[in-house]
Formats: sequence, C-alpha cells, structure tokens
Amino acid sequence: MTLMGNTAIILVSLLDSRLHTPMYFFLRNLSFLDMCFTTCIVPQMLVNIWGASKKVSYVGCMVQYSVALALGSTECVFLAVMAVDRYVAVCWPLRYVTIMHQQICHLLTALSWFSGFANSLFESSLTIILPLCGHHHVDHFLCEVLVIVKLSCVDTGPAELKMFIVRVIILALPVCTILTSYACIARAVLKMQSAEGQQKAFGTCASHLVVVLLFYGTMMFMYLQLKSNYSQTQGKVLALVYTIVTPTLNPLIYTLRNKEVKRAIRKLIWKDPV
Repeated sequence: MTLMGNTAIILVSLLDSRLHTPMYFFLRNLSFLDMCFTTCIVPQMLVNIWGASKKVSYVGCMVQYSVALALGSTECVFLAVMAVDRYVAVCWPLRYVTIMHQQICHLLTALSWFSGFANSLFESSLTIILPLCGHHHVDHFLCEVLVIVKLSCVDTGPAELKMFIVRVIILALPVCTILTSYACIARAVLKMQSAEGQQKAFGTCASHLVVVLLFYGTMMFMYLQLKSNYSQTQGKVLALVYTIVTPTLNPLIYTLRNKEVKRAIRKLIWKDPV
C-alpha cells in the first residue's frame, strides 16, 4: 500500500504538466523519501514475523539503523522546507514563482538530505563504538537507537547526552520553522476578505499540517522524553506509527484533500478532459 500510493503520487505529478510546480516537486520528494523509509524497515520486519529465524547480523542491524535514522532525519527537515513553501505560496502569492524557483527548490531538497545523513553519521558513530555484551536481544521490530544503546555494557550517559542534543536540533529547529510558517499563514489568511480565498489557502496547508502532526507528534514524544519514562511497548507502537502508518497515509491525505491531484488522476486514468 505504501509503495503503490507513493508511486502513484510521483507518477501523477510527473505526467500532469499542471502539477509541475514547487509544491508538487516537494511532494514527489516526500513520496520518494517515504518509499525509501518503508523499504528500509518493512522487509526485515516481515522476515522476522513470518520466518522461523529471528536473527539479524550485527552489520545488517547497524546498516538498517543508520539508513533509517538518515531517512527519518531527512524527513524532519524536509517537512519544514514544505512548510516554508506553503508560507511563500500564501503570504507572497505574486512572488511565489520568483522566490521558489527551480534552483532554490533543488538547494533546499539537497540541504534536507545532507542534514539527515549528517545526523545519522554522527549518531551512528557514537553507537558503533559502544561495546556490546550479554545476549544481544533486540526487543523491537527494527534496529532502533534507543534499543541498541541498551545492549552496551558500559556507561552510555555521555553518548546519549550528545545524541539527545543533536535530536533536539534536528527536531526542534524544523518544528520552530513549521510553527512560525503556519502562524504567518494563519495571520495572512485571516486578513483575506474573500471566504473562497481563505478556504483555498487553508485547503493547501491542511494536508501538510496533518502529516506534520502525525510524524512529529510520535517522533518528539518518543525521542525527547526522559530516559526514565521510556517504555519499550510504547516505543514499539510509536515506531510503528512513524515508520509504517504515516508513510502509508501520506498519499491518501494528499490525494483525498487535494482537488488538483484528484483531477490529474481522473485525467490520466479515465482520460477525463476536465
């Protein structure tokens, strides 16, 4: 479902020339990012659920952890980039095409990917140097940093503090950007005289806001809480939401609430000229 939904979003936005705008450029990248994120996690999870062996190699575990962390961190920054795009579209409509030109879109996308992989490189390097001991039992459906750190037989306090500081940066700065963007959007929309204009502006932002709440709500609750309050069962449920549920719902959220996407799908499937 995740692969089909996100592939459909990518194809529709590429094949319909009316969707060749910065908003749908970012949406295509988000769909590709979600596909990579899910592909990194779900196959190994299905093997563990259905297969007789529940084993995963140390190298395989660390690769999954590093790649998933990089993709998750990239999405954190990328959702903030999409919020800035919506801010420019609503608050500076006449200058939107000039400001969000092709070069700046590519630059912001590259910055998101660079930030995500830099964060993964930093946290992964701190995790890899921790010596492991005991039974090496990963009580999770994926190799996740909070679980892997628990396998260490040394004091992990200094490493966890550094990781926490980096997580605050990679989560808090995008959240502040998103909140600021939507505060400006709300103020601009409320000043509009036309009810139709207000409805259209809220409609373009509502889909992105739903995705932000789903993704950031679970991520921040999971990674920014005190270590003493962390529950393994709760961690599995939250991880399930941001690794599988959110990427699956994203295409539905953007499609069901977006008239332009639905019109493009009708045109491509049923050759509707409208």
